[in-house]
Amino acid sequence: MTSREQHDRMANAIRFLSMDAVEKANSGHPGLPMGCADIATVLFTRFLKYDPKAPHWADRDRFILSAGHGSMLLYSLLHLTGYEDMTIDQIKHFRQLGSKTAGHPEYGHATGIETTTGPLGQGLANSVGFALGERIMNAAFGNDLVDHYTYVLAGDGCLMEGVSQEAIALAGHLKLNKLIVFWDNNNISIDGPVSLSDNTDQVARFQASGWNASHIDGTDPEAIAYAIEAARHSDKPTMIACKTTIGFGAPTKAGTNKAHGSPLGADEIAGARKFFNWDLPPFEIPADILDAWRTAGKAGAKARTDWEGRLAKADAKLKAEFERRLSGKLPSNFDAVISDYKKKLSVDKPKVATRKSSEMALEVINGAVPETIGGSADLTGSNNTKTSQTKNITSDDYGQRYVHYGIREHGMAAAINGLTLHGGLIAYGGTFLCFSDYARPSMRLASLMGIRSIFVMTHDSIGLGEDGPTHQPVEHMAALRAIPNHNVFRPADAVEAAECWQIALESEKTPSTLALTRQNLPTVRTEFVAENLSSQGAYELAAASGEAAVTIFATGSEVEIALGARDLLEKHGHPTRVVSVPCFELFDKQSDGYRKKTIGNAPVKMAIEAGIRQGWDQFIGSDGIFVGMTGFGASGTIEQLYPHFGITAEAAAKAAEARLHTR
Repeated sequence: MTSREQHDRMANAIRFLSMDAVEKANSGHPGLPMGCADIATVLFTRFLKYDPKAPHWADRDRFILSAGHGSMLLYSLLHLTGYEDMTIDQIKHFRQLGSKTAGHPEYGHATGIETTTGPLGQGLANSVGFALGERIMNAAFGNDLVDHYTYVLAGDGCLMEGVSQEAIALAGHLKLNKLIVFWDNNNISIDGPVSLSDNTDQVARFQASGWNASHIDGTDPEAIAYAIEAARHSDKPTMIACKTTIGFGAPTKAGTNKAHGSPLGADEIAGARKFFNWDLPPFEIPADILDAWRTAGKAGAKARTDWEGRLAKADAKLKAEFERRLSGKLPSNFDAVISDYKKKLSVDKPKVATRKSSEMALEVINGAVPETIGGSADLTGSNNTKTSQTKNITSDDYGQRYVHYGIREHGMAAAINGLTLHGGLIAYGGTFLCFSDYARPSMRLASLMGIRSIFVMTHDSIGLGEDGPTHQPVEHMAALRAIPNHNVFRPADAVEAAECWQIALESEKTPSTLALTRQNLPTVRTEFVAENLSSQGAYELAAASGEAAVTIFATGSEVEIALGARDLLEKHGHPTRVVSVPCFELFDKQSDGYRKKTIGNAPVKMAIEAGIRQGWDQFIGSDGIFVGMTGFGASGTIEQLYPHFGITAEAAAKAAEARLHTR
């Protein structure tokens, strides 16, 4: 048992590493680490199951700093407990270019960082996916291999952001009792007291959402320990409201917004050193305190080796499947399964919406890949994300594969990221493409982290019809294509849908969005090709009868229109080729030679997409013809809307001929 004096000195090591690093960087947020050091010390020395020497150990507890602005708390903990890549030199180079100690914790920069946080509420919402992932994997592999907790440190800002309600409501509904959230209840935000903008009873709010929640003194180690112990014996998720003082120990700035987002200054730090009786120079930790922290870091090694022993003794088939899933690799027969399915499609030539062909592909995929976890934001029947293998996950049965997220697009996308980051699972979830706006912050972070989250976005154009312009996406393809490291797919038929799903599942370091139609589309890929043509991003679908006078580029439902325009132009003696463009991002990665050949030298270049032009000039040039949308849609049937906005084969052919006649 650590004495109170020892605990205080260990907590002070966090405080001074944090305030010194922020001071040296002349940038950062010292207040949270100073106020929450006691919580972190109790958690990391008495409860958290982890091993700095094996940071990716599958059954470790997860610690998520949702209040990512307090990143020096996490960096200090990683250094003190002995994570090899978090050296004192990294601490000294906090927020400097090239260091692992970025301004906010970034997944992949340093071991021990479970997810990228900073946009407030994201870590809390991710944690629902982490905690659900633990329960799903536990149901599949048992207590011997999967039995760990997810701990979160969240601030006032995390709880004010709307995504937090989506997250806590879902967690409470699913009774994710191994999720434990510490709320840094310091009553300060950047502008000043929280009371300037909020007076929510957060404990009552969490309780109303199906959580245990209670108030404690966040500077009392025994109160903290008691609350954690109680949470670990709960049948609900738990929120512990920890009353703290931001910038605790700073003589004039403690408890004020001046300790929140800027360095304390030399005088204030000198006062804090005096307050805590810490007379060491910056970045120096007493040897006995560093030893105590390193001892705490080594304590998890036995739990890890015990777990490794259980894994070694597990049934050989179970062990192999567990290790395959954790590696992120797909089953060895996956390519063959997709190839056989594509052969069938080329024979059957189905005329279905791509949301339906996505479901058809998922029926095959979910049968072959047991780790896929589906879901929808209350649009299951519209998104077609549920298959025969994916029955509902409930608080009584985590052994299934489908999550009803409710009308919570942002929370769903963040939870998908958490499921993905947990490991052993491939998560996808659906909503309407127009509502990608609600999910976009989490989609962006998936791209930043480089993880295999998959977003299924149906009703992808004015083709959804009578719901009108509030639901008809026009700028959304361009907006999603603007996100770096994000593959945005718009398949033209069932074959491309299968290929796009294959790419999404194989892209371990890039998230994917599949934009899918409501309206039925013919099969345009009628000849079986073993190669995944969609992986090239764009490819010639129909050649010209001679030297091409016109090249038409199109995606999704507009490929059918492009082929119709080609027929009209060919009949009028204008050789025309059609290029299907299922994914801009993958086309950008092809060789210069391939891209030049695919774009070609036709004097007239045209793009057809029922969205805005932005992004298409790379194919057609600034003087190319664009057939699509220049404003918002309208309420009406699909049969009315496409002619109304001039997105037809006849209009496209007429525009191409007019250009040819002016040349």
